[in-house]
Amino acid sequence: MIEPSDLTPRQAQQNFLSKRKASSSDWTIRTYRYQLNEFVHFLEENGIETIGEVNGWVIDQYERKRRQEVKPATVRGDMVAVKQLIDYCVTIEAVDPTLPERIDVPTLSKEDGSSSDRLETKDAIELLDFFRNSTAYYGKPMHAVLEIFWCVGCRLGGLQALDLKDYIEDGPYLHFKNRTGTRLKNASDGERPVQISPQVADVLDTYIARERWDVRDDRSREPLFTSRRGRASKTTIRNWTYTATFPCWFRSCPHGEVPSTCEFKQVHRKQSQCPSSKGPHAIRTGSITWQLNRGIPIEVVSERVNASPDTIKRHYDKEEPFEELEQRRSQWVHDLDIDKENESLGA
Repeated sequence: MIEPSDLTPRQAQQNFLSKRKASSSDWTIRTYRYQLNEFVHFLEENGIETIGEVNGWVIDQYERKRRQEVKPATVRGDMVAVKQLIDYCVTIEAVDPTLPERIDVPTLSKEDGSSSDRLETKDAIELLDFFRNSTAYYGKPMHAVLEIFWCVGCRLGGLQALDLKDYIEDGPYLHFKNRTGTRLKNASDGERPVQISPQVADVLDTYIARERWDVRDDRSREPLFTSRRGRASKTTIRNWTYTATFPCWFRSCPHGEVPSTCEFKQVHRKQSQCPSSKGPHAIRTGSITWQLNRGIPIEVVSERVNASPDTIKRHYDKEEPFEELEQRRSQWVHDLDIDKENESLGA
């Protein structure tokens, strides 16, 4: 029988992934495989034939190489994966048992951790899939606001301004209105009804029935999103979005944290410090990108998000020419649901 230390790096990788399959999602396994492929390729290129040859110097050289190639957040994710592989190798007595202690997983600033100022479509789909299939979190405030921000692409102030009566079940749609105390950014020009998908409406119905505090604000209005004292503040709504966009809801933490002990997830008001969490503006930006890529005409997106086509074009990170997007007109609102997205992705 082969000695564990004589396993090739690729064999060690495959054994590690097989071990993790029992307790990890397919997404997590795919992420580990991609990250560790880089490490294994580096070892093979440098003549490391067995996993037992890996030492602190080899790992340090790999980290230096990755720092020259990719962003800090990617380096951290790669090194987390390498450390977990080496931890596994220690359990099978394939490497020096002190090796994990010599792996320095870099820390990230909020700036370094943000790969872009938008919630990416694939992450949004994974998050919404998680919440829609969760008995514990379905219809919670953070789930409901994430659904609206993603489906509509509205601003934070617009969502905060919604009253209970602005949700029209027979549609379904949300009516954004400019009122004293909850002004919209573009005042009366920001007023508009925006249709939402039946799936989003179902989430709102659950939120209203189970989670919404039956209170009024200081102007005796009934807000749609509430706290115990009245209308939910912008800070509260931001914290909901930061919490809702933790990547560890649907995969292992890319920053090497354990959810049960992670201060970003467990300590109140530290949600925004998670390098991967996203605020309302980043979700709005991602939603605009997604709506355009779903084939919604830019004029329709403009009305939904209350921004001019020129503004959208100026801030939109082009993935394909606008002329092509305009040719992909479809059923618009029917396409503005993640179930349609999953169908197109072959899910």
